[in-house]
Amino acid sequence: MKLILLIIYFAVMVGIGIYCRRHATDVNGFVLGGRSVGPWLTAFAYGTSYFSAVVFVGYAGQFGWKYGIAATWAGIGNAVIGSLLAWVVLGRRTRIMTQHLNSATMPQFFGERFGSKPLKIGASVIIFIFLIPYTASLYNGLSRLFGMAFNIDYSVCIILMAVLTAIYVIAGGYMATAINDFIQGIIMLVGIVTVIAAVLNSKGGFMAALNGLASITDESVTTTPGIFASFFGPDPLNLMFVVILTSLGTWGLPQMVQKFYAIKNEEAIKKGTIISTLFALVVAGGSYFLGGFGRLYSDQVDVVSNGYDSVIPTMLSNLSPLLIALVVILVLSASMSTLSSLVIASSSTLTIDFLKELVFKKMDDKKQVLSIRILVVVFIAISSVLALIQYKSSVTFIAQLMGVSWGALAGSFLAPFLYSLYSKNVTKASCWVSFLFSSILMIANIFYGSHFPEIMRSPINCGAIAMITGLIIVPVVSLVTPKPDKDLVENAFACYEKETKVAQKTSLGK
Repeated sequence: MKLILLIIYFAVMVGIGIYCRRHATDVNGFVLGGRSVGPWLTAFAYGTSYFSAVVFVGYAGQFGWKYGIAATWAGIGNAVIGSLLAWVVLGRRTRIMTQHLNSATMPQFFGERFGSKPLKIGASVIIFIFLIPYTASLYNGLSRLFGMAFNIDYSVCIILMAVLTAIYVIAGGYMATAINDFIQGIIMLVGIVTVIAAVLNSKGGFMAALNGLASITDESVTTTPGIFASFFGPDPLNLMFVVILTSLGTWGLPQMVQKFYAIKNEEAIKKGTIISTLFALVVAGGSYFLGGFGRLYSDQVDVVSNGYDSVIPTMLSNLSPLLIALVVILVLSASMSTLSSLVIASSSTLTIDFLKELVFKKMDDKKQVLSIRILVVVFIAISSVLALIQYKSSVTFIAQLMGVSWGALAGSFLAPFLYSLYSKNVTKASCWVSFLFSSILMIANIFYGSHFPEIMRSPINCGAIAMITGLIIVPVVSLVTPKPDKDLVENAFACYEKETKVAQKTSLGK
């Protein structure tokens, strides 16, 4: 039964990729779906790119174990800050200005917005360095679930997932990814609700499970009774950093922001905002809520020996075969959707912003699409090899690098991108300072984290601080560095004043 469901799932994914070939004949179609993607597809593409196996298995298990039921705040933050506010603040302006500047990637946006090829190349290098390890991390959450559900080597799972994702991305580009994301999103919604109900039912229902959680104490964490069932948990400060990193971080991640480039019209923005927020509330809120009950299984989980990734699989191990099959497909869906989004962002950035800029300057549209397709294969292959190395050996450096990827990317790009959409005073120098500060800080965290102040030793806290600091760095540096070219800035902001029935900054129109 498990295998039949998997085969059907894989067949549908590949079939959609082949069906969407007609949308992937040029760069605009392959990377952005022709900027004609509707609200449901865009919202689900945003949500499924946001939440992967890292969230469901890794973060939900880790933060649920550390903070108890209070970990649900991370899911609420993901919905309100990472989805609702991101769409409201970034959605419309990103769509308008990126189309006006004819930019298909984040580095290309920086290059056109500031008239700077070095800035464009610098951004593409940061994306190349930090998206690869982030991509490799997507396989991590699958290992224990596949070990629990099937008697096959995890290496087979990695290769299978990589090959099938490559097929539908190469064939259909962004449109195939968006349609598959929609299907994968439905699976994630149904799966998470069903799994929560099954787990709580196995512990006597919600109130019984909550009472059980309240009776657990861990003196290594706190001696306060009932702390794991409390409103803010045992460590509100570190929980706040988790909320900031996992919520505000989406505002600066290339693969997330790129979803706004492809929105069809004003109606799609309004509907997409609501759909995306509700999706995040169910999937992220549900995942962290589920993880919050992890300590009810403390007699079966050995976190010291097996790590936090063992928490969620242990919670699910006694479910029925049908539910376990649903969970495996849920996590596979979450991973494949995020993987496809990341490799499109990586390959399009390297082609458009690096190879075409420095190596093949006369590369036409067809050759760019061919290059993107080849690089999709390359990036998926590299991420698979990294995942296999980590699985087969005791290499910890890769895992460390994965942990800082989100902080480095979001810390580098969030402030420059956000301010560039709203302010005419942002300078090239402020972008460079933000890029370098966050990248160097997160790399230093890998090698010298033990020498950092205690609050910054965790890559999560360090990444959150990098993002917040960037929001201060950009306006301050812009005040003391040469002003941007006035004509360049006025040209960029002229797009907001183009009239439909109202100023376009208010409505995209039909």
